[in-house]
Amino acid sequence: MRRRDLGLALLAAPTLIRPARAEAPVVRMSKQYGLGYMSMMVMERQNLIERHADRMGMSGLKVEWSVLGGPGPQIDALLTGQADFIGPGGTTLATLWDKTFGTPQEVRALSALQCMPFVMVTKTDRIRSIADLTEKDRIALPGVKITGHALSLEMAAAQKWGFDQYARLDPFTVTLAHPDAMAALVGGISEITCHLASSPYYYYELAMPGMRSVMKSYDVTGGKHTNGVLVSTRKFHDANPKLCSAVLAAQKEANAFIAAEPRKTAEIYLSMTGEKQVGPDQFAEWLRDPDVEYTTVPLKTMAFAEFMKKVGRIKRTAPRWQDMYFEESHDVAGS
Repeated sequence: MRRRDLGLALLAAPTLIRPARAEAPVVRMSKQYGLGYMSMMVMERQNLIERHADRMGMSGLKVEWSVLGGPGPQIDALLTGQADFIGPGGTTLATLWDKTFGTPQEVRALSALQCMPFVMVTKTDRIRSIADLTEKDRIALPGVKITGHALSLEMAAAQKWGFDQYARLDPFTVTLAHPDAMAALVGGISEITCHLASSPYYYYELAMPGMRSVMKSYDVTGGKHTNGVLVSTRKFHDANPKLCSAVLAAQKEANAFIAAEPRKTAEIYLSMTGEKQVGPDQFAEWLRDPDVEYTTVPLKTMAFAEFMKKVGRIKRTAPRWQDMYFEESHDVAGS
């Protein structure tokens, strides 16, 4: 989502906000299809939120799932009361928290969704590291400037050439959805020479002859970092404490299932998405990748937020990572 579009959504939202519903009989969950949303897909397929709500005395809770493409529609749905939970990236959380801080609609995360890296892939022989990139290259990523992909590239540039050079590679970046970026890179008939990808796209690409990894965001951040987060508003959260507890308990059960049953998880994914490119065994191997961890614990939250503040993408940062999360996550060993 472009910064201008995000600003307009936030400005418009107060006039569209619906009243919060005390311990709502319905919870509306918005997701996308992808490995980053695997825990939400398991929650949906196995009716985990309903089951945990029933155990907590909320018998008959209805869960409505929607699929909204990209962060823009998800943010609009959250701020206008059309969705109660969405699953954007951690950098989107920092932006929304900054924009809504101190309002009834203050956006926070209930939990992290997972840790997954961003991986830059190329098949151009001369590109072995970001130092080899030139004005002839174009790096496809899902959004310039504000996405975790774009920020990890700027952080890498700052580490390589000094902080004042953090934007050195920005002119080489191009906004493309992951499927389009992969098609452009693999096809070799476009200007795209690199794709800074999320999973499963870097798995697809690296399995092809001649492809190699140029950069991994974990190397930039010094370890695993949160990719997606489960987000709601303070207004909804405070009006629905038991419901939020049921959602978090459902997510934890889904995470345990993914860890214990990767092949069954793969079958759920393939069934829900209609994916034909890989089989369940290959997909299960991706789920076993040590780089992939389905966890509710936030990691490296402040590393991204502080960088965003330093380069002027947000006006304020939270004093602690916990201040961008609801109380349910405050006692975990996050960062």
